[in-house]
Amino acid sequence: MSNLEKYINEDAMHDIDPLIKMAIIHYQFESIHPFYDGNGRTGRIINILYLLQKKLLDIPVLYLSKYIIENKTNYYRLLQRVRTENDWGSWIIWMLNGVEETSQHTIKMISEIKKLMLNYKHGIRNQYKFYSQDLINNLFKHPYTKIEFVEQELMVSRKTAASYLNQLAKDGFLEKIKLQKNNFYVNLPLFKLFVGKE
Repeated sequence: MSNLEKYINEDAMHDIDPLIKMAIIHYQFESIHPFYDGNGRTGRIINILYLLQKKLLDIPVLYLSKYIIENKTNYYRLLQRVRTENDWGSWIIWMLNGVEETSQHTIKMISEIKKLMLNYKHGIRNQYKFYSQDLINNLFKHPYTKIEFVEQELMVSRKTAASYLNQLAKDGFLEKIKLQKNNFYVNLPLFKLFVGKE
């Protein structure tokens, strides 16, 4: 682990393109297998943190987990080929393909979220006097909101927050779901974007 930590942080040890180095770091971490459980998730987080450190990402939005999980058979096969056949080339190309595919997917998703946000902004602004950018931000901060969230973020009374959300649910902007004693107001189109459903 000490050697890996130096390899991550000291470019002079191996001055290569950061994307290639990220693939090598991921392999090394997974091979060391430092934890009894949770190595996969931690390894994927290290990928993102390394790309942030190298300023290839401004924010942690490159979700390589989806690519790795959907291609798990190839993932394990190629990790093993590095161990048994020293086949670094296939492993690195596979990881670079993952970065490319994930980047394209992420750009598309961000574009869809921006378009959806704009639709909500225009629809709510044209229909309600209570429109505000803070309200739009609240509806897109997570795929759902609650009365308490709107109350705190818009600095309105509980009654006012409930009125806003109930009106938005009545008119189809949100879906109101009651779970036990709590009401959740789900931004269904945003939720569907996140889970990949039309």
